[in-house]
Amino acid sequence: MVHSSRPARPAMLGQNQYGKAENRVVRITRDGDTHHIKDLNVSVALSGDLEEVHLSGSNAHCLPTDTTKNTVYAFAKEHGIESAEQFGIHLARHFVTSQEPIHRARIRIEEYTWERIETSEANARFIGADEVRHSFVRKGQETRLTQITYDGERWQVVSGLKDLVVMNSTNSEFWGYIKDKYTTLKEAYDRILATEVSGRWRFNWTDDDQRMPNWERSYAQVKKHLLDAFAETYSLSLQQTLYQMGSRIITHRAEIDEVRFSLPNKHHFLVDLEPFGLKNDHEVYYAADRPYGLIEATVLRDGVEAEIPMDLTNL
Repeated sequence: MVHSSRPARPAMLGQNQYGKAENRVVRITRDGDTHHIKDLNVSVALSGDLEEVHLSGSNAHCLPTDTTKNTVYAFAKEHGIESAEQFGIHLARHFVTSQEPIHRARIRIEEYTWERIETSEANARFIGADEVRHSFVRKGQETRLTQITYDGERWQVVSGLKDLVVMNSTNSEFWGYIKDKYTTLKEAYDRILATEVSGRWRFNWTDDDQRMPNWERSYAQVKKHLLDAFAETYSLSLQQTLYQMGSRIITHRAEIDEVRFSLPNKHHFLVDLEPFGLKNDHEVYYAADRPYGLIEATVLRDGVEAEIPMDLTNL
């Protein structure tokens, strides 16, 4: 028996959302014998007029999560995957504009990059082709990320990357810090600086009347600027390097207003070789995976408010 009235209760429903998480979709674009790959992991979260599904169990306003999954695959065919951002925009617009109870859609996407395997002409002819254009090897440098949020009027696009491991084998120092009775760290005037970059950047494209960025070019340029800044900064602290990375992106990429980095300091310590009668002239190190220093900060365009969450694990 279904009861139409709800009993009084001390609890109230707060923020809520639902959807299908981690839909793996691989899209092959066939340009004759040349193939192109887009490999995405897409998570959909919808919110809106969904009180009754929680309080009374009525599914009248509930689009099944299986439908959201099917939409991801259908859109990969219908729209293709030009970029992770563009694909997320197509999905978010569809869910908000096609379903009256849905007021807000958040699309999170991880992209896994592949690069073409170069082969010799002789081996290509062996399989009956002028050259092999359909074989790929997974690139392991980083995972590309984007989050698209749409409420029917305003867009928020936050893109980024994670798992990008970088190292400077010199041009890094660390000295002049506070010392108390618990300090044992020796000052370093030539050290390895290594980190695993996790970064997010927010675009200032927020409505359809604005010119949309070129998402693919923007990602490539942002990555180039952060890597150039890492390599070209003579670092007295990882904090200084982080700021230079973010500052260079803000300075050179007009479409981006905010950058946030989370940089674990991947410590490398000189090995004491004196017991073996050997001098270690900054040549042999051991890499410690934990504990590690964790450096985090946001770099903003002047006059802009921060919107990227401080905890990147939730983005």
